[in-house]
Amino acid sequence: MNIYLDFDGVLHPDAVYSPRNKPLELRAPGELFMHADILSDILASYPEAKIILSTSWVRMLSYERTLKKMPPRLKALVTGATWHKSMRHGNQDPFNWMTRYEQILAHVNRNNVQQWIAIDDLHSGNEIDLWPIKHRHLLVLTKESVGLGCPKAQADLIETLKLQK
Repeated sequence: MNIYLDFDGVLHPDAVYSPRNKPLELRAPGELFMHADILSDILASYPEAKIILSTSWVRMLSYERTLKKMPPRLKALVTGATWHKSMRHGNQDPFNWMTRYEQILAHVNRNNVQQWIAIDDLHSGNEIDLWPIKHRHLLVLTKESVGLGCPKAQADLIETLKLQK
């Protein structure tokens, strides 16, 4: 089963900035990846689960640099990303015009993925209307300020994973 994982608003608050020539910084209480252990612990019961990065970090930093920033327990589960540098054609990048759902579905279709879920804040629901009803049961929607630090989001994730078994 593929877990399409966003970072901002899921593993930490959606308040990450990339100042020029400085490390990434979280401008909210907490720290980067503060909820990574919660996700790792939940996924421990699902050894077949593999993470596909659906975070914009891959486009901004690169796949390799994104992996280097991840906690080891989660990084060990990563098998790919929805975006790859070969998708950029000159200044054209099709992801600029795609919703997160479209990005994930493109990966699902390209790779013939049979079982999947997505964990995303969708900018706290701004894109939820663009996520078709037929696939909403595959979305664990988190709040941008608390992510997986919210007990309801954790319960939603556990329930969604159980339904995919």
